[in-house]
Amino acid sequence: MPSLLWNSFTLGDIHLDHRLAMAPMTRGRATSKGVPTPINATYYAQRASMALIISEGTQPSADGQGYPLTPGIYSPEQIAGWRLITDAVHDAGGRIIIQLMHVGRISHPLNTLHGRQPVAPSGVKAAGTIFTSVGALSFPQPRALSLDDITQTVRDHRRAAAAAITAGADGVEIHAANGCLAHQFLSSNVNQRTDEYGGTIENRIRFAVEVASEVADEIGAQRTGIVISPGNPFNDIVEEDIDDIYPALVRALSPIGLAYLNVVSTGNENLVQGIRREWPTAFLLNRSGADIDTRIKDLDSGLADVITVGTQALANPDLVARIRGGNSLNEADLATFYGGGERGYTDYPTLETVAQNV
Repeated sequence: MPSLLWNSFTLGDIHLDHRLAMAPMTRGRATSKGVPTPINATYYAQRASMALIISEGTQPSADGQGYPLTPGIYSPEQIAGWRLITDAVHDAGGRIIIQLMHVGRISHPLNTLHGRQPVAPSGVKAAGTIFTSVGALSFPQPRALSLDDITQTVRDHRRAAAAAITAGADGVEIHAANGCLAHQFLSSNVNQRTDEYGGTIENRIRFAVEVASEVADEIGAQRTGIVISPGNPFNDIVEEDIDDIYPALVRALSPIGLAYLNVVSTGNENLVQGIRREWPTAFLLNRSGADIDTRIKDLDSGLADVITVGTQALANPDLVARIRGGNSLNEADLATFYGGGERGYTDYPTLETVAQNV
């Protein structure tokens, strides 16, 4: 029986030629002001044969930045930089959405344009270190967001979504995973608030739902997706009630009519399957670290509508052609994942370039 992998699919307002999408991956190659450049456009255009490209995490505001040289989508210069990327991807026949990533407390003043203290649901410092221009430093103490701050942060996401569409993106994905701000609101260790954004499950999901509602209202629900990673402890996240809070989150998001839900699986199969049953629109799944064949099984079993891959797409600009032809894959160079220039970014060999050099 042929796989569903090469069947077309409609993701909200976006037509996909097949079911293999590129997952978001921070690469740290924008300018110091968060502006994408022509090398970023080359990188994304090289991978335009993917059914959909979900961009690297992109800060919706200056407060949203966590890492050096990550792109933003809130200034005119950043919008113009993203237009280079979206035009290049579209000219190559691809589709691209911009992921809005507010990192919250996973930041450092040395990594941001304004040099301010990071923000979080509560003033709870993350364990561990973060890379900065002077090396690895401990995470600083974050400032707890006030109610006015939360309102402003939701508005920042809305404006950033509008900016993404102005920049030519086919849509946006809201980052509510991997220890970033929306995930911090969901967590039981970072969120120690006693107001309407903390304590109960209903309160802790409120921020993510408000962001999704505002973004969908601005650009259309059919161009809006959201990503979650239930139970992922990355960035010092503790979740003691994942079997309760994620079904509640999914039920609260469902009436908005988002184009898709993107789930990063951490191995809780019962939870993933339960979320799949609850979710009314397209379901994307990323099994981080799994091989392609394992991911394809999620399509053919009906668990996923679209599968997303990260490092395989990073190291193989022509991943689609390689899988179709049963060809071997390039290995990713871990040393060049973050920062730098063309090496490990736009110079991975394709089947075509290898054949030309034989």
